[in-house]
Amino acid sequence: MRRLSSASLDQLPASTARPSYDRDQPVGVVHLGTGAFHRAHQATYFDALMSAGETGWMVQGASLRSATVAEQMNPQDGLYTVVVREGHSEHHQIIGSVKGVLVAREAPSDLVSAMAQESVSLVTMTVTEKGYCIDPATGTLRTDDPGIAADIGDIDTPQTAPGFLVAGLKARRAAGRPPFTVLSCDNLPDNGVRTRQAVLELAGHVDPALRDWIEAEGAFPSSMVDRIVPATTEGDIAALQASSGLVDLAMVKTEPFTQWVVEDWFAGRRPPLETVGVQMTSDVAAWEKAKLRLLNGAHSAIAYLGGLAGHEFVHEAMAAPGFAGFIDRLWDEAEATLEPIEGFDPKAYRAQLAARFNNAALRHRTHQIAMDGSQKLPQRLLNSIRDHRKAGRPVPPALTFAVAGWMRWQLGRTDAGEPYTIDDPLADRTVEAAKQGARGLLAMQDVFGTDLIQDEVFVERVEAAFNLLRDRRVSTCVEAFPNQSVCGGVMR
Repeated sequence: MRRLSSASLDQLPASTARPSYDRDQPVGVVHLGTGAFHRAHQATYFDALMSAGETGWMVQGASLRSATVAEQMNPQDGLYTVVVREGHSEHHQIIGSVKGVLVAREAPSDLVSAMAQESVSLVTMTVTEKGYCIDPATGTLRTDDPGIAADIGDIDTPQTAPGFLVAGLKARRAAGRPPFTVLSCDNLPDNGVRTRQAVLELAGHVDPALRDWIEAEGAFPSSMVDRIVPATTEGDIAALQASSGLVDLAMVKTEPFTQWVVEDWFAGRRPPLETVGVQMTSDVAAWEKAKLRLLNGAHSAIAYLGGLAGHEFVHEAMAAPGFAGFIDRLWDEAEATLEPIEGFDPKAYRAQLAARFNNAALRHRTHQIAMDGSQKLPQRLLNSIRDHRKAGRPVPPALTFAVAGWMRWQLGRTDAGEPYTIDDPLADRTVEAAKQGARGLLAMQDVFGTDLIQDEVFVERVEAAFNLLRDRRVSTCVEAFPNQSVCGGVMR
C-alpha cells in the first residue's frame, strides 16, 4: 500500500480535511519532542494558524532520543492524520505544519543549526518531566545527571533538552541574532520558570556571559496544555489504512477537546495564537494548577488503582464499582486547594472531565498514564496534600489513598498476580524501597521532599492505606472506600 505523502494527498477521501496553505514557507518554530502529544496538540494550532493566512510558522520537529518518529514522519513529508474520536463518530484531518523530524542523537549539530536560523523565533518542548533534568523536589538542574555533565563539558555536542537550548542560544548570540522564545508545553508546575532555571544554570556552567545575555533578553513563558492523546496501536493504523487507502505510520488519535493557555511573554516575533483558540494570559499558574490537580491527579489515581485492579483502559476503570465515587471524592479534596480563577467553573470542568474519562472511543491505557510516576507525583497529588496540611486541615483521604496506589504499583503485580514493567526513571530505587513498605518510599527525598515524612499523621495514614492495598484486592478497597469501616478504618 502507498504511504501518505504530498504526492498521495489527492488519493484521500473527500471527507478528509487537508492543508490549504503553501507548506514551502520558512520554519518559525523548532519543537523538541515530536511525539504523539505534540502532533495532536501544538502542531494542530500552527496548522490552523497557517490555514487562516498567517505565514512563517512551519515547525521543524526534533526527536532527542529515538529515530522512530523520524522514520514515521519523514517518508510522509511530515504529513500525518489526526483522528478525532468521540462515541461512534470519527473525524480525519491531515496536519501539514511539520516540515519533518531531525534525530538529535544522530546529528546534534543539525538541530543546533535549525534553532539558530534567522526565521526561527520560537522553540517549543514536549520532552516529559524527566527530559528537563530537573530535581522534582527542588526545581533545580540535576548537575549529577550524566547528560548534563556531558553538556557542561561539551555544549557544542549537546545531549539533553537544556543542553540543546543552551547550544542553540549560544549559536544565535554568536551570529548576532536575538534569542528565541522557549515555550514549555509539558505538565510541570511553573514550567516556564523551571525551564528558565535549567537553561540559566547550565549556561552559567558553560559561559557566564552567555547566561547573562539569556537572562536579560530571553523569554520563557509558561503554558498549560490539555488534550487526551492515547498511544496509537497497530489496529489504529490498520483501520485508518482501510478507510483512507493510504498507510500513515505517524497518525495520532485524540478527543475533540483541546486547550492551550500561554503566558504572553515573548522575546521577539510572536505567533498570533489567540486567533486560533489559544488563551493568552498574564497568569498561567492558576489554570495549570487546576489542570494538574483535577485532570492529571485523577488520571494518576485511575492509572495506578485501575491498573492494579486489572482495568486496561480509563473508561473501564471509571465504569467499575467504586471508581467514579472515589474520583469524585478526590476532586472534592483537590478543588479545595485551588484559588478562584476568572472564567473557570470547577463544577462544569469536573463534569467535562468525567465525560472525557468515560469516552470509550479513546481507549486510553492505564499503563500509559502510569509511566514516570516518580516525576509526576509531586505536582499531581503530593502538593494538594501539602496544601491541606499547611491550612491545618485533616489528611485528605482520597488523595492519600491515590498516593498509596502509586506505592502499591511499585510492587509490580496486579490483583490477579500478573507482572508488569514499572516504566520510571527511578524504578530501580522505587522497587527496592517498596519492599521496605511505605516508609521506605517516603524516605526518597527527590520524590517526597523532606516535609511529608515528618508529618506523622500523614505517614500513618498512607502506610495503613499501602498495607491495605498490598494485603487485599485493590478493586475491593476502591469499592469499599466510602465505607471506611470496611477498609479497616484506615482512612478516618
